[in-house]
Amino acid sequence: MQVLETFLDAMGNTPLVRLTKVTRGVRPAVLAKLEMLNPGGSVKDRIGIRMIQAAEREGLLKPGGTIVEPTSGNTGHGLAIAAAIRGYRCIFVMPDKMSQEKISLLRAYGAEVVITPTAVPPESPESYYRVAERLAAEIPGAFQPNQYFNAENPAAHYATTGPEIWEQTEGTVDVFVAGIGTGGTISGVGHYLREQNPDVMIVGADPEGSVYSGDEPRPYLVEGIGEDFWPETFDPSVVDRYVKVSDKDSFRMARAVTRQEGILVGGSCGTAVVAALQVARELDDPSKTIVVLLPDSGRSYLSKIYSDTWMLQHGMLDRPDSIRVEEVLGAKGGGLPSLITVDAHDKVRQAVDTLQAHGISQAPVVREGEGRDVSRFVGSIRDRELLERIFRDPDALQADVAEVMAPPVPMVEWDDAIEVAFSALELAPAALVSKEGQVLGVVTRSDLLEFLAHRRRQS
Repeated sequence: MQVLETFLDAMGNTPLVRLTKVTRGVRPAVLAKLEMLNPGGSVKDRIGIRMIQAAEREGLLKPGGTIVEPTSGNTGHGLAIAAAIRGYRCIFVMPDKMSQEKISLLRAYGAEVVITPTAVPPESPESYYRVAERLAAEIPGAFQPNQYFNAENPAAHYATTGPEIWEQTEGTVDVFVAGIGTGGTISGVGHYLREQNPDVMIVGADPEGSVYSGDEPRPYLVEGIGEDFWPETFDPSVVDRYVKVSDKDSFRMARAVTRQEGILVGGSCGTAVVAALQVARELDDPSKTIVVLLPDSGRSYLSKIYSDTWMLQHGMLDRPDSIRVEEVLGAKGGGLPSLITVDAHDKVRQAVDTLQAHGISQAPVVREGEGRDVSRFVGSIRDRELLERIFRDPDALQADVAEVMAPPVPMVEWDDAIEVAFSALELAPAALVSKEGQVLGVVTRSDLLEFLAHRRRQS
């Protein structure tokens, strides 16, 4: 019988597929290495088990131990599968820009997930690197594989990914393109291919805002590639050239590959394909073969790059010729002021009087000062939460609003598509409308419902 002993035995030997639709007009062959077909859905499966096995051999990880790792999600999935099979506890530390799907998937394997801020330097005690280090030091029996400094990372690709590409192309590969995160994939594969043929070109696809291609580090939205420091697992000498790719181009290409090639891919796959196509156009030689590594599936990004609303909110899609938020705001009846606010230093009793006087159920809270600058809007109050607080503690009527307020009301731009307002109103009963840093007014679920109903009657 052809039976695998464990799920891990299904790792590797991922296929090469020729891209034919997004490559129209490009003369070299562009072949995609589909790493999403590994057990955990990404190229990172290849390094997870090797790092664990090496730690076991060296006595760094013992039965009942805990694996702690900073990860953008995919390495965690590979480690979580291996840990589930071998009986280890897992704690993964992730930056807050990662998709909810990645977090949920890690928790599905029984792992614990700690979220840290993205927009902090790597040396900050709040960065996901430092938080993981602290947890590994504090937890008895904990081991941090540390994919950024673990030699098993590039070694895994030298031993598996590189030979697979060489064999699958029968040694005809001319260019290898991959995104650079820890640098393990491009370093391991690059070294192997160069040993077989010194003329193979190695191309690093890098997001804007990453240090690899020379940018000053700054936040970007593509997940899993690019860095704000230089990991030990990356050998820059193996890379012949870098191609810098924007978030917008990465996400649009990922959607194009999915819709035209039928391969559901993540954002970093889009980055790599954009880079591969740029190199292919420059080579303009039908005898050349380019292999581009697609590291993961798009299933972890359905709420982001495959959501038109999310893409619109982040400026990744051209705005359609649809209804704008300003039209909803302008269609509101004239019975109320355009904006009713409560001061943070008002007493709760005054806030209740304001709500009742205008017949409204919520209002934004502003700090002291004049004008409608967005920086003044610091919170919100809602009658439901106030009722619960006052019912349990009547003295709360004398408290400052700042002590009982909820988070700020969501904010949308006046020229946003109506889909953006709808998305905000799914999460909150009202949204502020701003223009050039100034709040114009507020739209509520009722406003949007009335606008849509009126528009439908007119049509």
